[in-house]
Amino acid sequence: MKIKELIKQDAGFQFVIDNMEFMSAAGRRKMLDTELLTDPTALQTEWDRLESAIQAVREYKYKKPYIELRHCLMCLHDLQGTLGHLANHTTLNEVELFEIKNLSHLAQTAMGAIAEVGLADMLPLPDTTGVFAILDPDHTGIANFYIYDSYDIRLAPLRRELNGLQTSGGDPMRISELLAEQSEIQNEVCIHLSDQLVRWTNVLVTTMEQMAYADFLLANAELAIQWELTRPKLGDHIEYTNLFNPRLKQRNEEMHLRYQPVSIEIRPGVCLITGANMAGKTVLLKSIGTSQIMAQCGMYVPAEEAMIKLVEGVATSIGDDQDEMNGLSSYASEIIKISNILSDCRQRELLVLIDEPARTTNPVEGKALVQAIIKILEQRPSFTLITTHYGQLGTTCRRLRVKGFVEDLDNIPLTPQSINRFIDYSLTEDQSDNVPHEALRIATILNCDPEMIALASEQMQ
Repeated sequence: MKIKELIKQDAGFQFVIDNMEFMSAAGRRKMLDTELLTDPTALQTEWDRLESAIQAVREYKYKKPYIELRHCLMCLHDLQGTLGHLANHTTLNEVELFEIKNLSHLAQTAMGAIAEVGLADMLPLPDTTGVFAILDPDHTGIANFYIYDSYDIRLAPLRRELNGLQTSGGDPMRISELLAEQSEIQNEVCIHLSDQLVRWTNVLVTTMEQMAYADFLLANAELAIQWELTRPKLGDHIEYTNLFNPRLKQRNEEMHLRYQPVSIEIRPGVCLITGANMAGKTVLLKSIGTSQIMAQCGMYVPAEEAMIKLVEGVATSIGDDQDEMNGLSSYASEIIKISNILSDCRQRELLVLIDEPARTTNPVEGKALVQAIIKILEQRPSFTLITTHYGQLGTTCRRLRVKGFVEDLDNIPLTPQSINRFIDYSLTEDQSDNVPHEALRIATILNCDPEMIALASEQMQ
């Protein structure tokens, strides 16, 4: 699965990509075409490259060679269409010939800058001086393209006569004849140049893709530095120390709110996570899903330390899945998605993240469905996290609980704005098969109708 497909199913990962500073459309396109990596050797290679790129950015960010490299990438155009024409032996027009000349010029400049910042081994660029020579017969050394007189001996005298007539207001019929003749000669030159460039097609495609990859790699490195991301290790399970959600952390910082990262170990099989409302269970699932995708796309992850187990995909059912366009209720959309997950992970090892399954149907059947989902997933070769408010499920799977509300803090009033300061989002092992009862307390803090809260409290007694 490619990144352009993954961002459609993971808003957190979309946020990550949107915060990457690409210099070119080609770099962004290269990123979107990147596949989720499942081969450990390939993934370690990507992390090695990223580590070197981070070192280069730290050392050279404000120095001439790095600035020059970024400028080259900023001037890079995505020439997939032009190079496709060349591969198909289609005659290139003057604009397309300029694009190729500019690419070859940028590549030679970038090659020197890449070497100066110490990334030549991982970002090798082909030698395109032969291409530039074809498109620069007068040895101007500049990227601009023009059908030079030296391409055809008929051009110089024709252009002199044409210029003289146009300057003096000469015979319009003769000017028209000369323009037509010039156009025909120039077309012949384009045909000849295109034929010469065909043998360079593979070199130019490689150059284009390598420069696009350089843009992706440097944007990746810049983000890793800015967000203080961590290189994961590979292991037989998934484990994070102080995992954070980039989008939520950034929002909290902007609002001057406390943000608490979470540590978690995810073992093969099923793990239930319980906790009060507003205790961060959904955010935790989203953070884990985004981090897994980032890691397997060759990126660093938002944690102090991290270990990941390579999986064949990330399957999620998180949030309200109501589909008004297809006439499906929240429950119908959700249960279809979960059914597809159960089928998809039958033979594939996936990271499965399900947020409060069957929460929108009646509690008797909902509880039975959760028990069935757990029982099936325990037989699947996957890593599964399920959050739930259902208690007494009678399962033997691992259970974690968000610690939830702490004792009142001195001199800090408990209000809807300060409530997150009173919640401990860390996880603890809990095999009690019970769920926390803090809904009424939260309703009270949120200044909800006191009569409703009082009556509900009576029903609890």
